[in-house]
Parts: sequence; C-alpha cells; structure tokens
Amino acid sequence: MSEAIALPESPFGYDLYHLSPVIGTEVLGIDLREPLPDDVIHWLYNLLVDRKVIFFRDQDISQQQHIEFARRFGELEVHPFTSNDQAHPEIIHLDNDRDNPPYINIWHSDVTWRVEPSLGSILRAVEVPEVGGDTLFANMEAAYNGLDDATKAQVDDLIAVHDNEGFLAGMRARGASEEEIEAKRQEFPATTHPVIRTHPDSGKKSIYVNRAFTRTIEGMTSADADALLNKLYQTAWSPDVQCRFRWRQNSLAFWDNRAAQHFAAADYWPHTRRMERVTIIGDRPR
Repeated sequence: MSEAIALPESPFGYDLYHLSPVIGTEVLGIDLREPLPDDVIHWLYNLLVDRKVIFFRDQDISQQQHIEFARRFGELEVHPFTSNDQAHPEIIHLDNDRDNPPYINIWHSDVTWRVEPSLGSILRAVEVPEVGGDTLFANMEAAYNGLDDATKAQVDDLIAVHDNEGFLAGMRARGASEEEIEAKRQEFPATTHPVIRTHPDSGKKSIYVNRAFTRTIEGMTSADADALLNKLYQTAWSPDVQCRFRWRQNSLAFWDNRAAQHFAAADYWPHTRRMERVTIIGDRPR
C-alpha cells in the first residue's frame, strides 16, 4: 500500500491523511467515545461531502456510542432484510466466516431500492482477519467527470429502475414462503432514480447506478439498457477514482452513499470478519 498523503491539521487539531488524491481521508486524534461539539460534527460532515469517505482508527466504542455518533448526522435506518441487533435494531451485523462466506464483493451503493436511499453508513470493525478483507471505495463524481461528452449527454436525463430482488432471493433461500416474499415486495416495491444524481449539498453530479440493485433504464430496450449500465458500472473499477482501506479492530469508515460506491473484498475467506453498521437515512435523489 502506498504511503498516505499528509494534509494540514483540521481547525480542531486533528491530523488528516488522504488515502488517495480523490477519495478517502483518515481523521486521527479524535475520540468518538465523547460527545463532539456541533461545530466538529459540522466540519466532519463537510469533510465527508468533500472526500466521500472518512476513516477513524482505534475507536473502542460501545454499540450505543456508535448509534449516538451516527445520529448526529440524521435519523437512522432499520434495515428490513439484514441481521439486525436485537437490543439495537439500528445496528446491522455483517459477520462472515468459514460457514458464512462473504457475498457483497460487488461495487454498489446501499439501499438504492428505497425511495429515499441512505445518506451514508458508519461501519465499525469488531473482528478482522490478519490479512485481507479490505474495503475499496470509488468516487462516483470523479467517475462521472471521466465520461466523454457524448456519454454525459446521453445519460444526464435518464431514469433507472432499482429493486431489492437480491434480498428477496435471500429470503427464499432461507425458507420464506412465497406469500411472505410477495408481502415484502409490496412493502418495498421497485423505485426509480436518476442515472446521474446531483448531490444535495455540493451540487456535483455523480453516477448513481450499481450492479447490485439497478435493473434497467426507462425507455430503453433491455439490450441497450444493459450495455449502457455495464459501461457505467465499469467506471468504479478505475484505480484513478478509488481508495483502499485496510481494516484494524475498532476502525470505522463513514461513507457518503450519495456520491461513493464500495466493494468489500472477499479474499480473507474462510477466516472471520465481523463488522457492525449503522446507516443514516437520506433524501430522494434528484
């Protein structure tokens, strides 16, 4: 891994390090066990919007402290399909080991099948393998900027369809009845979002389709939509728009789901990786 690029200190004395020129900054010297002043929260949010994902090391925090920190940025989501904590349903358990192989090694934005997808998520490492299990993040604003002018003109006003069929298939695999699956499909039907989203704070455009949840593009044949979507999906694979984060126990990653995609490398299997995630509700993409 290349050496991080040092940045000037924050106005609050924290040390900052870029993981790449276009995305990802570690915030060092901060203690998330204590309530942070409003001006620090405001600064962290602006840093998130600018850098797309921010990281914290050595944060031995409780589940309640994890929730309280996330809640400073908005109302929290309870995911309807995942393994949620019984005491704290806002917390998703993402546990993988020999008997439960990882399956989210795909570039995606979270819950884009919701009418109002998440603002962002804060993921904490509870147990990590000795090597492997990194998470990659891609700046989808930079990915959009890298498109040629003809493609930008083609995609700027298109609308994509998103659904949660992958989660419904998971319900079926776990033995849910077709009646239960259909009830969940009716509760969370397919929705539409712009192919190119405009960030509500920065006003910058980003690619807002992903292989996990985007199914087609309105007004296009299946073949044409698939060809265009595959071209847009591929932009996340460019190292020029990425950073890669190596986890340690008690590390946290906070990403802006509106402008970044992420990819959880599955190279550590069959070893154990246990994570806990809290997600902040966002707004309807424009």
